[in-house]
Amino acid sequence: MNTNSNRKLMRLLDNHVQNTVLLASWLEKNGISRELQQYYVRSGWLESMGGGAFKRPKETVNWEGEIYSLQVQAQKPFHVGGLTSLSLLGLAHFVRLPTETVYIYSPIQTKLPKWFDDPRWMARIKHIRSSFLPDNTALFEFRENNIFLQISTAERAILECLLLAPKYIDLVECYQLFEGLANLRPKLVQELLEQCKSIKVKRLFLYMADKAKHQWLQFIDQTKIELGKGDRVITKGGVYKNQYKISIPKELDLTP
Repeated sequence: MNTNSNRKLMRLLDNHVQNTVLLASWLEKNGISRELQQYYVRSGWLESMGGGAFKRPKETVNWEGEIYSLQVQAQKPFHVGGLTSLSLLGLAHFVRLPTETVYIYSPIQTKLPKWFDDPRWMARIKHIRSSFLPDNTALFEFRENNIFLQISTAERAILECLLLAPKYIDLVECYQLFEGLANLRPKLVQELLEQCKSIKVKRLFLYMADKAKHQWLQFIDQTKIELGKGDRVITKGGVYKNQYKISIPKELDLTP
């Protein structure tokens, strides 16, 4: 292989973010052909991860490095959200473990690439495909382990948690998280609730905000929020809350 090809790769690697995936498609766009990629694997400059993905030898790729490459190299509309986002922001009530579930969200039609589903990585990825909120609203860039990721703001993240309740996330745990959200921004909360397409999520959010007695709730104009008609049974055999027309678990009703 010629010197110019080697220089191209070295320039890319010099600007490479450590512990992230190098995608074959991205390398090809930057002048490193598929043939050259295989040559660099044989030469020990790249290490194949399968499915059109590589990493640098001796680097450890974790979930942050995976998602970074999805967002930056593949330019796919995935973001970190829900419980994981609240945890990154220091708003969760539990200690993060290497094996905890990592929640990532994307539009309905988006699929994870094959290389992403690798059992060698410890974190369990839970991919949620939904358009209950606009794709790019209330996201921001967050630094985690020297890697910049697009994640949900606290305002969006708690709505993403409620979307998964009670099937995947316990409602009592959601409320415990909600109690710590005393500093949500009313203007952003208003915008999200007006745009949210899930009646269940909006009713649960307002119920929990009321129960937690957060001061920012007084700045929310609930007349502009579409809450639908009829009752919503969140939990069968639960306690009915007439103001929000929802049935909630008895455990949540008894939570101080």
